[in-house]
Amino acid sequence: MSTTFMANKGNTVRKWYVLDAAGKPLGKTATTAATILRGKHKPEFTPHSDCGDYVVIINAEKAVLTGKKLEQKMYRTHSGYAGHLKEVKYRLLMETKPELAMHLAVRGMLPRNTVTKASLVRLKIFKGSEHEHAAQKPEPWAAETAGR
Repeated sequence: MSTTFMANKGNTVRKWYVLDAAGKPLGKTATTAATILRGKHKPEFTPHSDCGDYVVIINAEKAVLTGKKLEQKMYRTHSGYAGHLKEVKYRLLMETKPELAMHLAVRGMLPRNTVTKASLVRLKIFKGSEHEHAAQKPEPWAAETAGR
């Protein structure tokens, strides 16, 4: 009689990965980050448990938006009061707060459940090529790392 392995907080080993967003589409980088955060790249992936790894995204300001998204895509916030809708074009958002644009893209690719909040805590986004997590010895993420 064999048993099925279920990943949980006690038997999950977390690694650190670095994603370089320079010259890559924002969505491709966000998809890769969401996959690592959920742990879908691991053979012991369990959908209902938090078994993902840490992700450090560098060069967020150098991520590329394809097509006319820089001019047409809008970041919208609403306070809940009438007339308080704020809209910002992604061109301005990428110039001023590229970390927010990357965070929104990754958050949008994660499922809407209780595991998502814990996953987003493990996401670290930086504007330049330097980050403050060298002590954790993050590995560069590549397609070969994923086994593809």
